[in-house]
Amino acid sequence: MKMFRFLLLLLILHFSHFTNGKKTITSYSTNHLVHTSCTKASYPKICIRTLSSYSTIKTPKDLAKASLNVSISRAKKASKFLKNLKVKSKREKGALVDCIEQLGDSIHELRKALFELKHLHKGIGFKFQMSNLETWISASLTNDDTCLDGFKEIDGKVRYDVKRKISNVAKVTSNALYLINLLYDRGGSRI
Repeated sequence: MKMFRFLLLLLILHFSHFTNGKKTITSYSTNHLVHTSCTKASYPKICIRTLSSYSTIKTPKDLAKASLNVSISRAKKASKFLKNLKVKSKREKGALVDCIEQLGDSIHELRKALFELKHLHKGIGFKFQMSNLETWISASLTNDDTCLDGFKEIDGKVRYDVKRKISNVAKVTSNALYLINLLYDRGGSRI
């Protein structure tokens, strides 16, 4: 009899918690998906912080799309910041121009990845699409590294500012690659 009461109490608590409105179920599901998916990302705190506010995340594919949108947004903001950065020497100017070009390439690669992800489907082409996604996101990360390489022999505030902005882009992009790889590891079972 005690076991029956206990089970009944659990059932009542369960339904009372999840029937307070659709928003509770959705926000719980979104937060749960974000937390469980981000725990092993390269930068889990950044992953959770940047993706928890997306209320439209319902599947791992939605999560991966949101992470690519975050990467694109951060890359655009970094590019805008760098375009307005004041430099003192020709060396800084040259490195900055190259870096802005690399960021433009990164944004292009990330947009191609987002387009591919939006059209990702299970079946024959799945592995090919996943390979494209991984290639484009990895290329974006390489562009970020190449940008930073241009500032290796430059000291001062410009180098610090560039490194801070580009590192931020690289971290969210690294997390996006991790979340894309989770889709591949799951074989597209939850697309």
